[in-house]
Amino acid sequence: VSTQSTWGVAADAKVTADRKAAAMQNALEEDRALLETADRQRRSAEQELADSNETLAELGNINQSIAAAKRKLESEFNQLGGDLDEMTNEARLSEDKAARAMVDAARLADELRCEQEVAMNLEKDKKLLEAQCKDAGARADEAEVNALKGGRKAMIKMETRIRELESELDAESRRNGDICKNLRKSERTIKELTFESDEDKKNHERMQALIDQLQGKVKSYKKQIEEAEEIAALNLAKYRQG
Repeated sequence: VSTQSTWGVAADAKVTADRKAAAMQNALEEDRALLETADRQRRSAEQELADSNETLAELGNINQSIAAAKRKLESEFNQLGGDLDEMTNEARLSEDKAARAMVDAARLADELRCEQEVAMNLEKDKKLLEAQCKDAGARADEAEVNALKGGRKAMIKMETRIRELESELDAESRRNGDICKNLRKSERTIKELTFESDEDKKNHERMQALIDQLQGKVKSYKKQIEEAEEIAALNLAKYRQG
């Protein structure tokens, strides 16, 4: 009876031990599974960290490229702004020069009209003097007849008057010639000023076309800078969200 009781206790102890061993084996298997899961999670986390670092480096390179492109665009934009200011000043100077040329042309045209009026008046005076000379010649002929009849005193007086009238006629002719020269000179000056005014107008139109072209480039560069800033902002936002 004592032996059977001992065997029974031993059997119960063995069953209990087997149960404990099985439980420990199950716990060990669960721990191994948890360890493998943790290891997989660790490797996954390390890979994600490496990927994040690589993405961060790529974003850094992209941002550096964008910043360099932005600096270049800003430099070109500033240079174009300077060129635009310079060409605007040149266009303004051309406009001022053209305006002065137009004023000079108008002044010379007024002077030409005055000279023409003077020339017309001189022509009238010339015709009047010619008529007076003809009249004096007729009187001289008459005086000559009278001198032959009554003496030489009247003849000498008429000859003196004729010489005076001829001298006045020569002086008026010379003055008329000088006025004609001045008229031709004024006409040449007006033609030159008109030509210069046309050239200044053409230069102004070319300047305006270049200014419009530069303004188009400035708008394009502004748009590129804004697009580069938007791309940089989107990349930064993506990185922060990741």
